[in-house]
Amino acid sequence: MEKFILAKKIRMTQIWKDDKIVPITLLEAGPCSVAQLMNKEKDGHRAVQIGFQKMAERKITKSRKNKPFVYLKEFRVGDGENKEGIKKDDIIDVSIFQEGEKVKVSAVAKGKGFQGAVKRWGFSGRKRTHGVKHEARTIGSVGMSFPQRVLKGKRMPGRTGGKRITVKNLEIAKIDKEKNQIAIRGAIPGRKGTLVEIYEG
Repeated sequence: MEKFILAKKIRMTQIWKDDKIVPITLLEAGPCSVAQLMNKEKDGHRAVQIGFQKMAERKITKSRKNKPFVYLKEFRVGDGENKEGIKKDDIIDVSIFQEGEKVKVSAVAKGKGFQGAVKRWGFSGRKRTHGVKHEARTIGSVGMSFPQRVLKGKRMPGRTGGKRITVKNLEIAKIDKEKNQIAIRGAIPGRKGTLVEIYEG
C-alpha cells in the first residue's frame, strides 16, 4: 500500500538523537479523510483524493457538501496497486509511517518577490574599486557580438521563490501519535502554515 498524508508546517527546531543535535522540521500531519477514490475507467487515472482540516459550517457551499475540507489533494496510485483496503471516509493518520523511514516532501517555497541576480542566483557582483560606481550588485554584460540579442534562459533579475519544490530522501526523526505530529530531519520548503504533501520516497 502506498503511503501519503497532508500536513501543515509548524516550525523548525532541534532534538537530541544518539548524543547528537539533529535539526528537524515539525509538522502537524492529518488526520486526513479519504474524500474520493478515482479509477481508470471513469476518471482516466487511478488516484486517492484525501481531505485535510474540516471547513467551518458557515463556509460549506453546495458543491463542497460531500467534501467539506479546507485542503483537497489527490495522490496517484499505480495500476498494480491494491486499493481494496482503502474505502471512502477512511481516516489516514501519522501511524502509517515509522520512525527512520525515508519520505518525499512537496510544498510551495517562500515567495521573495522581485530580486536582483546577486540574491536570486548567487552572483558575486563587481569589484568595489575606483571607477565602479553604483555597479557593485549589477550582473554586467548580458549580450555578445553575435547574435546581437540576449539568449533565452539567461540568468537575470526576476521573481524569486513561490514555486512547488519536492525534496527526496528525508528521514522521519520522530512521530507523536497523540499530537498528530511528524518531525522530519532537515529543512522543508515553505513558511509556517504551508501545506505539505508527504509520501513514500
